[in-house]
Amino acid sequence: MQELDPVIHAQARLRTVTVLDTLGAGDSISFPKLQALLSMTSGNLATHLRKLEEAGYVAVDKVLEGRNPVTYIALTRAGRTAFEDYKEQLRSLLNSV
Repeated sequence: MQELDPVIHAQARLRTVTVLDTLGAGDSISFPKLQALLSMTSGNLATHLRKLEEAGYVAVDKVLEGRNPVTYIALTRAGRTAFEDYKEQLRSLLNSV
C-alpha cells in the first residue's frame, strides 16, 4: 500500500485542499474568504499555502483591484490529481481494515 501524500495529509492542508476542491476547475477564492471558511489565522494559512504551492498543488495569484492588493488561491490540475489519488488511497486503506 502506498503512503498517503504527506503534503496533503497534514490536517490544515487537508482542510484547505478539500475546500479548494469544491471550486470548479480554474476557479479561485480570495485569501480572506478562504481564511474565514477555514477559521485559520492569516499566518497559519499562508504557511500551509506555501507548502502546497511548493508542491505545485495550488496557484497563488496576487493582483491589484483598484488600489487594493488581493490574493487569489486555486487548486492546480496537479493538485486535483494529487487529491484524487489521496482520496483513493484513503478509501483503499479504510476498505482493507
